[in-house]
Amino acid sequence: MYDVVIVGAGPAGLAAAISCRENGLQTLVLDEFPKMGGRLLGQLHQEPNGEWWNGIKETDILKERAFELDTEIRLGVSVYHIEKIDNGFTVHTPDANINTENVLIATGAAETAAPIPGWTLPGVMSIGAAQVMTNVHRVKVGEKGIVVGVNVLSAAIARELQLAGIDLESMTLPVQNSVTKDHAHPQKVMDGLVRIAHLAPSAFLRFGSKFAKGSSLIRKMAVKFYPKGGVKMWGMPIHVRKAITSINGEDKVESVTICNVTTKGKIIKGTEKTIEVDFVCIAGGLYPLAELAAVAGCPTQFVESLGGHVPVHNEKMETPLDGLYVAGNITGIESAKVARAQGTVAGLSIAKRKTDKPANLDKQIKKAMENVQKTRAEASIQFHPEIEEGRKTMYQTQG
Repeated sequence: MYDVVIVGAGPAGLAAAISCRENGLQTLVLDEFPKMGGRLLGQLHQEPNGEWWNGIKETDILKERAFELDTEIRLGVSVYHIEKIDNGFTVHTPDANINTENVLIATGAAETAAPIPGWTLPGVMSIGAAQVMTNVHRVKVGEKGIVVGVNVLSAAIARELQLAGIDLESMTLPVQNSVTKDHAHPQKVMDGLVRIAHLAPSAFLRFGSKFAKGSSLIRKMAVKFYPKGGVKMWGMPIHVRKAITSINGEDKVESVTICNVTTKGKIIKGTEKTIEVDFVCIAGGLYPLAELAAVAGCPTQFVESLGGHVPVHNEKMETPLDGLYVAGNITGIESAKVARAQGTVAGLSIAKRKTDKPANLDKQIKKAMENVQKTRAEASIQFHPEIEEGRKTMYQTQG
């Protein structure tokens, strides 16, 4: 029997494994992907201070430390069920059933699709898929494309695609429907756009965003008088008063139909225009992958500011199910740095259960929890503006 089985070899899972192994726990890490690193593998961006964040290098650092500690890691292995037993858990995989005293679920997040007519054509992909194909597999997704969905995730990945030499015509909104309600509303999109303007190369945009952040009136005026040609970031127009109504083509993507929209996101008839592209990236946002925790018997709670349904947990990454822990984006959508910091907390919390002198780890856990808060506060990008309030609500409920 293992001391702990960790599901997910992303930043949270690897960081947790390192903490567990440093404290002598027999640890097994499982991941269905053939490579370690999770979402880190596709990340490459320049932060406001000028430094570059390279996810592959950050993965290598975690991998090297995990291997130094002789951590057992099995890749290409899917976990489809976690069963509570008398003395721990049985983790079910296609290869074997694995018994363990503790389980950490660090499955991360998945993308939300935004349905648009023609979205099943070859050449249409999620923005995250484009990121993985470009940065991980080094596959060029197309010659000229368009990004549908204006948010933190799409802006960051669009820049990565540009750095890889891929031509992006623009970023624009999806047409309004029951699924894209918020993503297609110019005012709500603008509220999110000002949170990433500090990343723009233009000093004018950075300066203007400071005023827009504190005034809803300024944001409303910005939407009303938004330039028809869009506002350029990294030379790419970003539109909040235009929407993609359809993706066109016979056997693959050949073009998109775009039209002007009102400040409420309603289509303005007669403004339709066809733009030739050979690929389309759809960015609908992220949601926590909490299904495995639910299967294990862990209760979930819907917290909008955390991205959706998340496993109930406390600040030490403990769930109400004895021996079950969670860390990373399964607990709420944040940056890889926060996920990594949470993984350290989870690993130390698990180690505390196994040691004869738990008080020795109390200081480490406290310091690790403080590091999570510090990392969150210093994050250059926040996926949800009320993330701190969402965390407090969850932790206060759990005590």
